[in-house]
Amino acid sequence: MRKERGLMQINIYYGGRGLMDDPTLFVIKKMKEVLEELRVTVEVFYLYEQKNSIPTLPQTLKNADGVILATTLEWYGIGGYMQLFLDACWLYGDKEKISRIYMCPIVMSTTYGEQEGKLNLATAWEILGGLPCSGLCGYIADTSLLEENGDYIRIIEKNAENLYRTINQKMPCLPASNQAVKQKVAITKTVNFTPQESEQLSQYVADDTYVQRQKADIQELASLFRDMMGSSEKEDTTEFIEEIRQHFVPQPGFAAGFKVVIEEKKTPLMIVIDGASLDCHYGEGGRVDVEIQLDRASFSDIISGRTSFQTSFMAGDMKMKGDFKVLRSLDQALQFGAG
Repeated sequence: MRKERGLMQINIYYGGRGLMDDPTLFVIKKMKEVLEELRVTVEVFYLYEQKNSIPTLPQTLKNADGVILATTLEWYGIGGYMQLFLDACWLYGDKEKISRIYMCPIVMSTTYGEQEGKLNLATAWEILGGLPCSGLCGYIADTSLLEENGDYIRIIEKNAENLYRTINQKMPCLPASNQAVKQKVAITKTVNFTPQESEQLSQYVADDTYVQRQKADIQELASLFRDMMGSSEKEDTTEFIEEIRQHFVPQPGFAAGFKVVIEEKKTPLMIVIDGASLDCHYGEGGRVDVEIQLDRASFSDIISGRTSFQTSFMAGDMKMKGDFKVLRSLDQALQFGAG
C-alpha cells in the first residue's frame, strides 16, 4: 500500500498470535477506524502471518510517519514476534529514518505485566533512536468487557487522536538517556552496509527455503554416515500409532487432517479424524489442515501424557502451520493424559 502524496501514513505492527478473543486486535481495529476518518493511510502488519519475512519488515518503515507497536501479554514479555521485529529494526533498520518516526505502544494483558510491556516497547524504540508517544496498556481478561464499555472505547479513540495530533504537529521530545546508550553502543557495533546490502542481507536471513535446504543437506549427510557405518535398520512405521488409537476420543461434528513431521523420521505421520473415525498411518497425501513439526522426544512427551500439543507449541518445542483452534481440538480428540 502506498500513501497518497501529502497524507500521513501510520503502520501498525501486531505481535500477538491472532486469537479471536485477543483484546489487542479490538484496540488496533478501533484506532485504525479513527485514523482513517482523519484521512491517515494505515497499513497493518500481522507479524505471526509474516514470521519468515520479519527481518525484511524494517523496509516498510520508509514511508511511515508513525507506527503503532501492539502486542498481547499472555504470560511474560512482549512476545517473540515483536522481539524479532525490534531485533530486525536494530540490525537492518534505517536509523536515520527511525529517528523521525513517532511510536505509540499498545499492550493488552490477559494475565499481568502490561505496564512493563508498554515500558519495554517505549525503551526499545528510544534505543533505536525513535520518538515514543504516550500509548495504552490495560488488563483485559474478557474482550467482551472492552467491546461493550463506552468509556474504554472513548479512551482508545482519544489515544488515536492524540497520536495523530503529535505527528501532525511534529511535537518535539526531550532527550532520553536510552538514546545516549544507543549512540555509545553503535560506535562499536555499526557495520556500514549500503541500503542495497542491507536489503539483500535481510532477505537472506528471511529465506526459509535456504534454511530448509541446509537442514535437508545435514540429514542427507547423516544418512550417508549411517550407511558408511553399516547401519541397515529400517524405519519403524508402527511407532506411536497404537498409542494414538488407544487414546482416541470420537469428536462428533469435527473433521480435520494432521500431518506430523518428526525430525528423525523420513516419512510424516498422518492423523485424519472424521467424527468417530480415526485414520493413522505413515505416508504422504490426503487431507492436511494442520502441519506439526517436532522431534521424537517432544512427540514422546505428548504421547506419554507429560504435555499436550498446545503446551508444546507454547513452549516452543513444536512448530505448526494452520489454524490454532483446530490444533486445540486435537488435544480433545487424543487424550493421552486421561490414563
